[in-house]
Amino acid sequence: MPFLPAASNGVSWHILMKRRASGILLHITSLPSPYGIGDLGPQAYRFTDFLAETQQGFWQILPLNPTRIEFGNSPYSSPSAFAGNPLLISPLLLAEDGLLSKAEIKEPPPLPGNRVDYPSVIKYKEELFQKAYTNFKDKRKEDDEFERFCKENDYWLEEYALFLVLKEHFKKKIWHRWPRLLRDRDSKELSQWKERLRSQIEREKLLQYLFFKQWFLLKACCNRKGIQIIGDIPIYVSYDSADVWSNPDLFKLDEEKRPLVVAGVPPDYFSSTGQLWENPIYHWEVLKERGYDWWIRRVAHNLMLFDIARLDHFRGFADYWEIPATEPNAIKGRWEKGPGDDFFNALQKYFPSLPFIAEDLGIITDEVHELRDRFGFPGMRILQFAFADDSPTHPYKPINYIENCAAYTGTHDNDTFIGWLYGSKDYSARKPEAVCRERENALRYLGYKGKERKDIHWEFIRLLMASRANLVMFPMQDLLGLGEEARMNRPGEAEGNWEWRLMPEQLSPSLRKKLSEMTEVYGRL
Repeated sequence: MPFLPAASNGVSWHILMKRRASGILLHITSLPSPYGIGDLGPQAYRFTDFLAETQQGFWQILPLNPTRIEFGNSPYSSPSAFAGNPLLISPLLLAEDGLLSKAEIKEPPPLPGNRVDYPSVIKYKEELFQKAYTNFKDKRKEDDEFERFCKENDYWLEEYALFLVLKEHFKKKIWHRWPRLLRDRDSKELSQWKERLRSQIEREKLLQYLFFKQWFLLKACCNRKGIQIIGDIPIYVSYDSADVWSNPDLFKLDEEKRPLVVAGVPPDYFSSTGQLWENPIYHWEVLKERGYDWWIRRVAHNLMLFDIARLDHFRGFADYWEIPATEPNAIKGRWEKGPGDDFFNALQKYFPSLPFIAEDLGIITDEVHELRDRFGFPGMRILQFAFADDSPTHPYKPINYIENCAAYTGTHDNDTFIGWLYGSKDYSARKPEAVCRERENALRYLGYKGKERKDIHWEFIRLLMASRANLVMFPMQDLLGLGEEARMNRPGEAEGNWEWRLMPEQLSPSLRKKLSEMTEVYGRL
């Protein structure tokens, strides 16, 4: 099990992106499971069967990193850019490995099947994990693979496990509020705490080992069936993370290790005060002096997990909005130059190819497009964004797609297509007249008149399937024609996100037949 390859499997990258293909966007948490949250167990394998039967070439997921209730369970706000989310560990597979008994997983508590109840899931799974660790200690001598995993992943695993255990010990306080010697990483103090908390640290390492073991088995199954995994790399990391605590010199922090500046985007059509993300900003000059070593490890780690990676907020590599940490909103920020060509040239020295999709959405400059095109990265086209006006030259209209792009009906941040089309309560405060205008433009583009149809979402899916875009991707909710109740995320809202789940019966024979036929008709087998 190669936990850190020297380079990504880039041999097939250009072939992959030059052929016509389609795929489905569905995060692991949204899979069916009797344990309250989608996991890496049997239902994940059944979904790979569905992908293969419907002749899909790609499965796109969101970041696999750990989530936290205090950050709304978002996979984009994680205590680690390297660790996997233990909540995705399958209890059934733990039982198969002998770390849990069948009796211990036979009767999970009553948990909803159509959404994730995170507090209840966390409580239940934490109890299972403790039992699994106890059983593991009793048979540890039988598992040399765990020791090898720890050794090969030591560059991030040790600090992550210690960080998590210290967070728990200090009642979840942000790390800059820990005792000064720990905050500043005094080597003697760190050694004492590692010894004191050795058992808890080992438990966290075990959970990471189990997560990655299960993940790589699932990924191998996908690849055998000709299905490639598209993952997601957020450009920024959370301040309250093992990444920043263990690498403070890579971020713009003050003497007390607090952020001097934070990330975000300036005011625009959707927000008069912009977006204040509060992620710390990289010291790109320091990273450059070090040969971008931290980023190279991060990219290597992710290209081991995924066949292709979506670079979130690609614009930040060209230029980024930097906001003083004392500001209440994003208005008083300023644009700063990103690492640009120098960064991607450094990556190319380590990887035979860079299998990236550039998330180039929003207000994008020519400089960003030029950076994307110099390295041949496909950008993204979102069908929902195509109808704000009726211009036939709008770049998001399917007639204007180029081959080297990834086209979507919507992303995890968008409403479902049906919710958008029929004017749900969108976070961007689209006025009723704007909703009507966009719907009218969309239906006009489709050439559709008359009574509403329940299956109208398939006609918009057909638009993407027939387009020139080499890759087209559909959120599972859009294939099912679901409304706003199935939305995955509402940016700007702290609660109620990342909860939607697929029900097993929704993968119906009629859906399989419809998707397979359309994939074949438009040459995306």
